[in-house]
Amino acid sequence: MPSILLYDFMLRALAGGVLVGLLAPTLGIFVVLRRFSLIADTLAHVALMGVAVGLATNTFPSLVALGAASLGAIVVEQLRSRGRLPGDRALAVVLYGSLATAVVVIGIAGGFNVDLFSFLFGSVLSVSPLDLWLLVGITATVVLFVGVFFVDLAQIAFDDDLARVNGVRTGALNLALAVLTGATITLSMRVVGVLLVGAMLVIPVMVGLRLARSLRTAMATAVVVGVVSAIAGLTIAFYVDASAGGATVLTALGLLGLAYLWIAVRRWGRRGRAGSSGLAANRNGPSDHRHHHHH
Repeated sequence: MPSILLYDFMLRALAGGVLVGLLAPTLGIFVVLRRFSLIADTLAHVALMGVAVGLATNTFPSLVALGAASLGAIVVEQLRSRGRLPGDRALAVVLYGSLATAVVVIGIAGGFNVDLFSFLFGSVLSVSPLDLWLLVGITATVVLFVGVFFVDLAQIAFDDDLARVNGVRTGALNLALAVLTGATITLSMRVVGVLLVGAMLVIPVMVGLRLARSLRTAMATAVVVGVVSAIAGLTIAFYVDASAGGATVLTALGLLGLAYLWIAVRRWGRRGRAGSSGLAANRNGPSDHRHHHHH
C-alpha cells in the first residue's frame, strides 16, 4: 500500500480533489462557453471576502464564504442580465470591491493567519470532514442540475437570446448556474485555494473542447482531466512537499499542452499522408518518360 494512503488527511484530500475535479469542469463548461471565465475569479474573490469576514468574526468561514459567493453570483447575474453593465465590467466592479473589502477586513482582524493561507493557496491538511460532506452535497446537486437541464443549458451557452425565444427559462437557469458556480468555488477553495480555483473551472474544459466533437464528450473529457489532475497533483504535492493546488493546476496545464501536441501531431500525420499519396501519383506519372529519355 503506498504511503500516501496511510494518512487520513491525505485520503480526505484525495476525496476532496476527486470531487473538485469532477465538479469544477461540469459547471465550468457552461462558464467557458459563455466567455465568462472571469466569473470564476470574481466569485473566488467574493468568497475570499467571506472567508476574511468569517475568520474575523469567528464564525464558520466556509459557510460565510458560501453565503458571500452565492450573493456575489446573484449580484453579478443581475447586473449582467439587466444590461446595466457589460459582463466584464460588472465582474470587475464586484471583483475589485470584494478584494478591497477582504484586504481591509484581514487588516482589521490582525493580518494573515495560517488559516487564511490555507484558503488562499489550498491546504491538503485543512480539508475537514465537514468540507468533504459539503463538497459531496454540492457535487450531487450540480450533477443532478446539469443532468436534468443539459439541453437547456447548452442552448443558453451557445445563444442566450435564441434560447429565450425557444421557451427556455433563461433567467432562472442563469441564476441557478451563477449560484452553483459560487458554491462550487467556495467549497473547492479548501483543496485548490482561492487563487487557483478558477483554473480548475477553465483548464480541464479547454482540454475537453479541444479534443471532443460534441458537448457531452467535451464535458466527459473535461471531468476526466479534472479528476486525473487532482489525483496526480495531490500525489506529487505529497511526495515532493509542494502546494497541492499549484501541482493540480500545473498537471491540468500539462494535459492541455499534451492535447495541443496530440492535435498537432494528428494534423501533421494527415498532411504527411496526403503529401505522400500526392508524391506517389507524381512518381508513377512523368518519371516514366524520363527513364525512356535516358535510354
